[in-house]
Amino acid sequence: MIDGIEFIKAPGADVAADNSAIEAAVKEILGKVRQNGDEAIADFSQKFDGMVPDNLEVTTLEITEALADLDPQTRKDTEFAIEQVQNFAKAQLGTMTELDIETMPGVHLGHRIIPIQRVGAYVPGGRYPLLSAPIMTIVPAKIAGCDEVIACLPPTAHPAMIAGCQLAGADRIFRVGGAQAIAAMAFGTDTIPKVDKIFGPGNAYVNEAKRQVFGPVGIDQLAGPSEIFTVADSTGDAEMLATDMLAQAEHDIRTRVGLITSDRKLAEATVLEVEKQLKTLSTADVAGPAWRDFGQVVFCESEEKMIEYSDFIASEHLQVHTQDAQAMAKRLRNYGSLFIGQNASVVYSDKCCGTNHTLPTMAAGRYTGGLWVGAYVKTCTHQWLSEEGIRTMAPPAIRQSAAEGLEGHLRAAALRLERLQEG
Repeated sequence: MIDGIEFIKAPGADVAADNSAIEAAVKEILGKVRQNGDEAIADFSQKFDGMVPDNLEVTTLEITEALADLDPQTRKDTEFAIEQVQNFAKAQLGTMTELDIETMPGVHLGHRIIPIQRVGAYVPGGRYPLLSAPIMTIVPAKIAGCDEVIACLPPTAHPAMIAGCQLAGADRIFRVGGAQAIAAMAFGTDTIPKVDKIFGPGNAYVNEAKRQVFGPVGIDQLAGPSEIFTVADSTGDAEMLATDMLAQAEHDIRTRVGLITSDRKLAEATVLEVEKQLKTLSTADVAGPAWRDFGQVVFCESEEKMIEYSDFIASEHLQVHTQDAQAMAKRLRNYGSLFIGQNASVVYSDKCCGTNHTLPTMAAGRYTGGLWVGAYVKTCTHQWLSEEGIRTMAPPAIRQSAAEGLEGHLRAAALRLERLQEG
């Protein structure tokens, strides 16, 4: 543990849990779907969702009805969010350029930006219709230029989620959830096509299924329970800090929420404010256990310790509520997405401002960022050599191959040089 910090409110439980039972259950699901396809999906849908849809694939008529039933204002807000995510994804894609350079006379190297051909978007059902979920996984795929986007959502999902998938740009939508959906997209069935890469968050079973299928099929990342931490000094607002923590805590009883501050009075006031707000929060049945078990408020003896502890946590969402938030932001390096200043609420990113809300958790922010349009493309290198390039590259390649005892490599390099010399 880092010296120079003190828990004003320590977490009551460790978010890491024994996953062996989930691993075994998921392995069985994957095996059966791989072997029995649609039949296994029907069995698991009945077992886990309590129903088997008449058709796995959502029909054109059903999509039309879902769109017609969508509240007009909800549709406008969804389309607004889609437009913002599109705009930012287009700007991100614009930073990725193809390359073709001559590194030495006759040696030409480069790379192309190639969209992944077919991708799968897992769209969680959840307790509420989370219309932002399909936007974050489907829209960047369309901007990246993927040929086909397959969306899977639980058969019990709200009809508005079908509308959300359609508005976001899904080419085909299927009613299958859980680990069986990941298996279907990874292996393919008679009804559901095999994809090249799977995107989207889900519960522990979905996460474990993504882990187990990774290799032959790509995945975006392994996402644990959501997280929000705030780095704050004496300028922090206890009411706002408590509100922001509880807003994220209502996602899941295992959500990690926290405050990292150099002001003891703010730390103590925020703890009291959380307890106060929980008394009137309609989602306190979820947010309360999250705060009790995984909430933490940490007092740090200096600004440097705040930064050190924040980088250690590497929170999925990291807010900066300090006197000079922009300056502080430049000193932080481990996080999923950064929210600079009190005006930048996580809820704006969660819903509609344009940055992606699919972010690294469980300290993965130490080595990766969140989902972005670049995750839907491949950067593939190429090279070509002129005769001058052969004269430069063949001799060291021959010597290195000989030193490594790789005669086949040596011959491949030498043959081209010999042909050149013969000519």
